[in-house]
Amino acid sequence: MPTRLLVPGFQGSGPGHWQYCWEKDDPDSIRVNQQDWDRPNRAQWLDRLIESLKSHPGATLVAHSLGAVLVAELATHPARHLVGAALLVAPCNLSLANQLHPGKIEFGPMPEARLPFPTVLVASHNDPYMRFDDAERYATLWGSDLKDIGHAGHINIASGFGRWSEGPVLASSLEQRTRKGSSLSISAPLANAASLPVAATGRMCR
Repeated sequence: MPTRLLVPGFQGSGPGHWQYCWEKDDPDSIRVNQQDWDRPNRAQWLDRLIESLKSHPGATLVAHSLGAVLVAELATHPARHLVGAALLVAPCNLSLANQLHPGKIEFGPMPEARLPFPTVLVASHNDPYMRFDDAERYATLWGSDLKDIGHAGHINIASGFGRWSEGPVLASSLEQRTRKGSSLSISAPLANAASLPVAATGRMCR
């Protein structure tokens, strides 16, 4: 199994977040740590991601929110060949993220270049950080398959996602299809995760 690099977004993924749980549950996963989680800087964050990729070439990236946008920055970077595949969960629209967190995020414009490695973009219909039609647009621009997860907010603790059992299933499916070189087709929506109790999306972990 390839190494999985977990790429958190703004403020990191602390106790209770599905990425935090994933790191605890999956011995093949490694967190990409940033020096400053509260004031994201594109150049600094990208350097840290590339350092991790150089240590783990061929890794599957599992990114959330701003972390997914960071992965999209690799489209035109020489390190892009180090990525095996990427699961992009609830990428944020930088214009909305800057409105919600004014003066905190230094990332510049949204990346729009097509990604040269296989990707799946997981999106929600009521994500405050990205409208679903924008998620569809970026999936097209980035060349990602779109996974419609229904009304699930930002796919984070606030919307009931602790230990998210669907995430590793999606990552494994992506890795298997990538190895086989087959096209991805996983666009069928999941049940409305936001309407389910936390236990249905995965119990919280500490």
